[in-house]
Amino acid sequence: MSMYTKFVKNPVPTAAAFIGVLLIILSTRTTHAQTAEQIDERIGRSGEKYTELVYKKMDTLQLELRVYYPSGDNGKSTYPAIVLFFGGGWVNGTITQFEQHAKYFTTRGLAAVLVDYRVTKRNKSTPFESVKDAKSAIRYVRTNSSKLRIDPDKIAAGGGSAGAHVAAAADLTALDETGENLTVSSRPNALVLFNPVFDNGPTGYGYERIGKRYPEISPLHNIRKGAAPSLVLLGTEDKLVPVATAELYKLKMEESGSRCDLILYPGQPHGFFNIRPKLDKKYFYETLKEADVFLTSLGYVKKFDLAR
Repeated sequence: MSMYTKFVKNPVPTAAAFIGVLLIILSTRTTHAQTAEQIDERIGRSGEKYTELVYKKMDTLQLELRVYYPSGDNGKSTYPAIVLFFGGGWVNGTITQFEQHAKYFTTRGLAAVLVDYRVTKRNKSTPFESVKDAKSAIRYVRTNSSKLRIDPDKIAAGGGSAGAHVAAAADLTALDETGENLTVSSRPNALVLFNPVFDNGPTGYGYERIGKRYPEISPLHNIRKGAAPSLVLLGTEDKLVPVATAELYKLKMEESGSRCDLILYPGQPHGFFNIRPKLDKKYFYETLKEADVFLTSLGYVKKFDLAR
C-alpha cells in the first residue's frame, strides 16, 4: 500500500464493504490542514487573468486552452503544470468546471491549464475524438513548453468523470490525432483523477457508445509498466464508477510497478467534489487538499506553509 493511500482497503471487493472504511491520518499530513477559509482566501487572491491559445485546428473548428500562471509571475519563471479536463460523459461540459481548482493550483506555484475538447452535443463527436483532443492538448503544452514557461517533465493531468477518463487515456492509449508530431509525448507525468471512468468494457461505462473498440480507449485495459503515478478520488456511492473497479485499477497499476493512491469518500455519489449551488463545499475542499498532498509528494509543489 502506498504511503499516500488514505483509506484502508477492505479485502471484500464490494461497495457495501466500504461503508465502514477507515481514514488513515498520517503525521506528515498535518502540514496540509488548511481550513476552508484559507483555501478560499488563496483562490481569491489568485487573480482572474489567463492566456487563451488555440491548440488544435481542424477545418473550421478551433480548440482552445487557457493557461493560468501564479500571481506575481515575472514573465520569466518556469513552472510545473497541471492540465485539467471537464466532465460530462463526452457529451457536454464546460471549460470552466475546474476554474477554481486552477486558481488554487497557481497559488501553489503551478501553471494550470484548462482544456476545451470535442463533445457530442457541440461537435457531434465520439469519445474517441475526446481522447485524441486530450492527447493533442498535452502534446501542445509539451511542444510549446519553452514559450509557455512550463517544465516539460512535470506536466500532470486530471479531470472529473469523462474528463478524468481522457486524462488517463492520454497516458495509457495510442489514440493520437493523425498528422501530429509523435516524437513529442502526449503522456502526462502524473494524474489527479476525480471519480474517473476507468472501464469502457462490456460491463463498464460508455460501452453502448464505444462498443467492441473499447480496448483502444479503456484505461483499465491498457495499464502498463511506466504508467503515470495516479491519485484517484471516488465516492463509495458512485453509481457510474463502482468501488470494485477502482480497486481493480489500483491493483493492476501496482502490479505493473506504478503508484496509484485511492481515496474513498463514504456515502458520496458521482460528482461529489464539484462546487454545487445550495450545497456546502466540503468535498471540494477535501479533494483539493488531497490533490495538494499528492502533488507535494511528487515534488510538483513545495511542502505547504500554513503561514503563506
